Amino acid sequence: MDKINWKQKLSSRRFWSMLGGQVTAILAAVNADESVVIQVAAIIASVGIFAVYMLSESKVDKARAEHPKTTDE
Repeated sequence: MDKINWKQKLSSRRFWSMLGGQVTAILAAVNADESVVIQVAAIIASVGIFAVYMLSESKVDKARAEHPKTTDE
Protein backbone atom coordinates (compact mmCIF):
# COMPACT_ATOMS: atom_id res chain seq x y z
CA MET A 1 0.00 0.00 0.00
CA ASP A 2 1.33 3.42 -0.95
CA LYS A 3 2.01 6.05 1.69
CA ILE A 4 -0.16 9.15 1.65
CA ASN A 5 1.73 12.22 0.49
CA TRP A 6 0.39 14.67 3.09
CA LYS A 7 2.46 17.55 1.80
CA GLN A 8 0.78 17.22 -1.59
CA LYS A 9 -2.68 16.77 -0.07
CA LEU A 10 -2.37 19.79 2.24
CA SER A 11 -1.26 21.99 -0.65
CA SER A 12 -4.26 21.01 -2.76
CA ARG A 13 -7.07 23.53 -3.13
CA ARG A 14 -9.38 20.65 -4.02
CA PHE A 15 -8.63 19.00 -0.66
CA TRP A 16 -9.51 22.17 1.26
CA SER A 17 -12.66 22.68 -0.82
CA MET A 18 -13.71 19.11 -0.11
CA LEU A 19 -13.01 19.46 3.61
CA GLY A 20 -14.94 22.72 3.83
CA GLY A 21 -17.85 21.21 1.93
CA GLN A 22 -17.95 18.10 4.10
CA VAL A 23 -17.85 19.99 7.37
CA THR A 24 -20.47 22.48 6.15
CA ALA A 25 -22.74 19.63 5.10
CA ILE A 26 -22.32 17.86 8.45
CA LEU A 27 -23.06 21.06 10.36
CA ALA A 28 -26.16 21.64 8.25
CA ALA A 29 -27.26 18.03 8.88
CA VAL A 30 -27.08 18.50 12.66
CA ASN A 31 -28.99 21.79 12.43
CA ALA A 32 -26.12 24.00 13.56
CA ASP A 33 -26.81 27.72 13.62
CA GLU A 34 -26.03 29.50 10.39
CA SER A 35 -23.48 31.70 12.14
CA VAL A 36 -21.62 28.60 13.40
CA VAL A 37 -21.52 27.10 9.90
CA ILE A 38 -20.13 30.35 8.49
CA GLN A 39 -17.49 30.64 11.21
CA VAL A 40 -16.33 27.04 10.80
CA ALA A 41 -16.18 27.39 7.01
CA ALA A 42 -14.13 30.57 7.40
CA ILE A 43 -11.69 28.85 9.76
CA ILE A 44 -11.24 25.91 7.38
CA ALA A 45 -10.67 28.31 4.48
CA SER A 46 -8.10 30.33 6.41
CA VAL A 47 -6.18 27.21 7.49
CA GLY A 48 -6.27 25.94 3.91
CA ILE A 49 -4.97 29.22 2.53
CA PHE A 50 -2.18 29.23 5.10
CA ALA A 51 -1.19 25.61 4.35
CA VAL A 52 -1.14 26.14 0.58
CA TYR A 53 0.91 29.33 0.95
CA MET A 54 3.47 27.79 3.32
CA LEU A 55 3.95 24.65 1.23
CA SER A 56 4.18 26.66 -1.99
CA GLU A 57 6.77 28.99 -0.50
CA SER A 58 8.83 26.07 0.79
CA LYS A 59 8.81 24.61 -2.72
CA VAL A 60 9.97 27.94 -4.18
CA ASP A 61 12.68 28.28 -1.52
CA LYS A 62 13.92 24.77 -2.25
CA ALA A 63 14.09 25.50 -5.98
CA ARG A 64 16.02 28.72 -5.32
CA ALA A 65 18.50 26.87 -3.11
CA GLU A 66 19.04 24.17 -5.74
CA HIS A 67 19.42 26.66 -8.62
CA PRO A 68 20.88 29.90 -7.33
CA LYS A 69 21.07 32.81 -9.75
CA THR A 70 24.49 33.60 -11.04
CA THR A 71 25.52 37.11 -11.86
CA ASP A 72 28.01 38.08 -14.54
CA GLU A 73 30.54 40.45 -13.07
